[in-house]
Amino acid sequence: MIHEKEKKPLILVSNDDGFEAKGINELIKAVMPLGDIVVVAPDGPRSGMSSAITSIEPLKIKLLENRPGLTVYSCTGTPVDCIKLGIDQLLDRRPDLVVTGINHGSNASICVLYSGTMGAAIEGCIIGIPSVGFSLTDHRQDADFRNAAHYANLISKKILEEGLPRGVCLNVNVPNADNIKGVKICCQTDGQWIKEFYTSEENGETQYWLTGEFDNFEPDNRDSDEWALANGYVSVVPTKVDMTAHEMIDKLKHWELK
Repeated sequence: MIHEKEKKPLILVSNDDGFEAKGINELIKAVMPLGDIVVVAPDGPRSGMSSAITSIEPLKIKLLENRPGLTVYSCTGTPVDCIKLGIDQLLDRRPDLVVTGINHGSNASICVLYSGTMGAAIEGCIIGIPSVGFSLTDHRQDADFRNAAHYANLISKKILEEGLPRGVCLNVNVPNADNIKGVKICCQTDGQWIKEFYTSEENGETQYWLTGEFDNFEPDNRDSDEWALANGYVSVVPTKVDMTAHEMIDKLKHWELK
């Protein structure tokens, strides 16, 4: 009989690029030495899903692999569905850590709000589990994830040792660079996407394709995640679930709303 204190940490893994993506498979290998791994990942790409959930149709799962230390499921839902379903229905105990990614492409700055990878990490955080999302600033399907996997291992190990405050998760982005200078603890860059669509014509109809350029409002802010990435550092942004603008509460109380 295995006593509770002798069990390895249980790590729940998900992403938004789908279970077949290179990034999640490199993440699995990176965290395998740290505990028992259960993967619940979408059955196909779900990029840009943020914290979307499925509520109007049933979810389906498929067991893909089951061996000591590693169990893998695919899910027909969103990244957040995967976390909810994994914790509520599939795991035999509460996970010690939720890790998501490694995303193909950056989730720095405002992208944290759109990202399915970070949506899944935030969901773990909402449930009260230490959670972290990892991304690499390279969209290529065959990207080199060695540096990202290295830091995924280091940071995941540190979270297991130190924990995270309730309501706080980490958004980690790794630059696509051969020589990484180190890790910077950062704030989210102030900026937005512009020129967000290009158009094409098909059968006489105009189609709109999402694209865009990132407009960085503070390119010289050395404390921001975009600056860190541009200068060869891994960016780590502590990200809060509580979206309340606390500094506005007293100001709004003075509004005349009768």
